[in-house]
Amino acid sequence: MANRCAVITGASRGIGRLTALELARHGWDVGLIARSEPELTTLAGEIHALGQRAYIYPQDMSEVTQLVPLMHRITQDLGGCEVLVNNAGVAHLANLADTPLAEWQRILAVNLTAAFQCIQGILPTMRSAQRGTIINVVSIAGQQVFPQWGAYCVSKYGLLALSHTLAQEERPYGIRVCALCPGAVDTPIWDGLPVNFDRAGMLSAQTVAQIIRQIIDLPAEASIETLTLMPQAGVL
Repeated sequence: MANRCAVITGASRGIGRLTALELARHGWDVGLIARSEPELTTLAGEIHALGQRAYIYPQDMSEVTQLVPLMHRITQDLGGCEVLVNNAGVAHLANLADTPLAEWQRILAVNLTAAFQCIQGILPTMRSAQRGTIINVVSIAGQQVFPQWGAYCVSKYGLLALSHTLAQEERPYGIRVCALCPGAVDTPIWDGLPVNFDRAGMLSAQTVAQIIRQIIDLPAEASIETLTLMPQAGVL
């Protein structure tokens, strides 16, 4: 693990994309996971232009049984991995009474189970090195609920609990775990949702990316286990 290597899920757009670029500008090689191969290829080109390595892994995160072997492959390609950013996420708006089972299962798979499987796939490498940082991008929806966001909130509350449990279990191995809980962030996730929020008042994805890099750069003896990052305008 001589090289500084990070893996980012949901890397093709929004927070994931800008986190990849932010880390590359600060000397990190990256493994990029997302569904869209063309978008990952474009991003990898930008990272190569910054002088860093980028490996792309087109993957549907709902196909959770593929993620542990994928993480094993990525750590081999990168020659290790010091950082995992679980950022991939999806949303569906409906009252719980009207939420189709298939949508419920998809949201839980992508937002929670996929993170769990990526963690299981990367932990052996981090434990062996006796260091690592895992950042789970939760949401303010992991701390408070919103009507019509029931499945999303359930998945994010679960991700918060996963993060807190993992932080306690992996502390003896030198592994830090942070649950990052941003409020509304202006990303493409809003494009397909029937909402009419003022996105100008949201956090920028670049701001969140900078915070992620700062969490990673903390001194080894320090750990932020939960960080709530809100827009100055408040919850939108």
